[in-house]
Amino acid sequence: MNAAPSVEADDALERAAYAKVSWRLLPMLFLCYVLAYLDRVNVGFAKLQMLADLEWSDAVFAAGAGIFFIGYFLFEVPSNLILRRVGARLWIARIMVTWGIISACTLFVRSELVFYAMRLLLGLAEAGFFPGIILYLTYWYPSRLRARKTAWFMLAIAVTGVIGNPVSGWIMEALSGRCGLAGWQWLFLMEGVPSIVAGVGVYLYLDSGIDEARWLTAGEKALLKRNLASDDRHKSHASLADAFRSGRVWLLSAVYFCLMIGLYGVGFWLPTIVHRLGVQGYLRIGLTSAIPYGAAAVGMIILSRRSDLTGERRWHTALTSFAGGSGLILCGLTADNPPLSIACLSLGTLGILASLPLFWTLPTGFLAQAAAAAGIGIVNSVGNLGGFVGPNITTWIRSAWPDPSAPLYVIGAVLFLAGLMVLVLVPRPPALAAVPAADLAVADPPSPNDQ
Repeated sequence: MNAAPSVEADDALERAAYAKVSWRLLPMLFLCYVLAYLDRVNVGFAKLQMLADLEWSDAVFAAGAGIFFIGYFLFEVPSNLILRRVGARLWIARIMVTWGIISACTLFVRSELVFYAMRLLLGLAEAGFFPGIILYLTYWYPSRLRARKTAWFMLAIAVTGVIGNPVSGWIMEALSGRCGLAGWQWLFLMEGVPSIVAGVGVYLYLDSGIDEARWLTAGEKALLKRNLASDDRHKSHASLADAFRSGRVWLLSAVYFCLMIGLYGVGFWLPTIVHRLGVQGYLRIGLTSAIPYGAAAVGMIILSRRSDLTGERRWHTALTSFAGGSGLILCGLTADNPPLSIACLSLGTLGILASLPLFWTLPTGFLAQAAAAAGIGIVNSVGNLGGFVGPNITTWIRSAWPDPSAPLYVIGAVLFLAGLMVLVLVPRPPALAAVPAADLAVADPPSPNDQ
C-alpha cells in the first residue's frame, strides 16, 4: 500500500539532489569553459590585425593556431590522471591560472618563433581542462543524465561565439593604440586576466566530489553515490590498461579527430570567412560571426535534451555531424549570396557544436574509474590533433585548389566521415533508460527555450 508514495518520495529526493548539483556546478563550469575557449580561439580575431602589424602570412597564423594542440596532445592523459589523484578543485584551478598568464603574455609576441612557443605553452597549460571536466561530470551524474549536462557545459563554445566575438571586435576597435598597445595586444590582455581570477574562484568554490559537498544532505549524498555505483556496474572498462587496449577508445578518438577538424577549421577562420563575404569593421564582423553560434546554442540544448529523453546516442551524434558537413558545403556553394551563405554556415556550426555533447556520451557510457580518466584523456588528446589540422587545412587546400570555398568542402566531407564512422564502426551501446521530461526540467538550470 505504501509502495507508490515511497517511489514518489525517492523520485522527489533525486530531482532535488540533481537540481542542487546542477545549480552548484554547471554555471561555474560554463563560465570556465567560456574563458578557456575564448583564450584558445581569440587568436583568430587577433589575426585580422596582428598579421599586418607583424608582417606575417596566413601560413604563420595557421601554424601558430594549430601548434597549440601539439602541446595539448602531449600532456592530456597525464593531466587527467593527475586530476584523479589530487582532486578536480586544485587541478582545474591550476590549469586556469597558468593558461590565463600565458594567454595574457601573448601580447609581447614579436617574432614567429616566440608566437609558436607561446601557443605551444598555452596548449601545455590548458591540457586536461576539457577532459578533466568531462571526467568530473562522471563523478556526479549517471550516464542517463549526461548528454544534457555536458551540453550545458559545452554550450560555452556557442556562447563564446555569440558574446566573445562582438566583445573581441569591440576591444580591437575601441582600445587600439591606447597606452601604446595595438588592438590585438589589448585583446590577449583583456581576455587572459579573467581566467586567472576565475581559477582562484574555482579553488574557493568547487568541490572535488560528492563527499566534499557540504551543501548536500547525507541522504542526497547516499542517493547520488548509489546511482553512480549502479551505473558503473554496466560499464565494461574500469582499469587503466582497459583504456589503452580498447578498440572502441581508439575508434572514438578517430571520430573526435574528424569533429575537431570541423570545430577548429570553422572556429579559427570564422572571422575571416565572414570578412570575405563582404562584412567590414571589426565590430560588425564580430556581430555577424555571432549568428552561427546563436543558432548552435539553441540546437545544442534541444538535441541533447531529446537524446536524454529517448536514450539514443549514436544516431543523434551521426546526424548532427552530417548536418554540420552539409552546412559547410552549402556555405561554400552559396558564397556569392552572403545572407544565404551565413544561414548555411549557421547550419554547419549548429551541427558541429551539437554533435560534441552527444559524442561524449559514447566513451563515458562504457568507461569507469581509472579507465575513464585515461580513456577520456586518450580520446580528447588524439582527437584534438584535429585541432592542428583544422586551422592548417585552409592553407594546405588553397595551395592545391584555388577555389576559396575548397576548404569548406573538405571539412564538410570530413564531418560526413565522422558520422559514418559512428554508425558503421562504433558498437551500439547498451540501451539507456529514457529520462522523464519532468526530471530534466527540474534537474537543470532553465534553458532559453523554457523561458
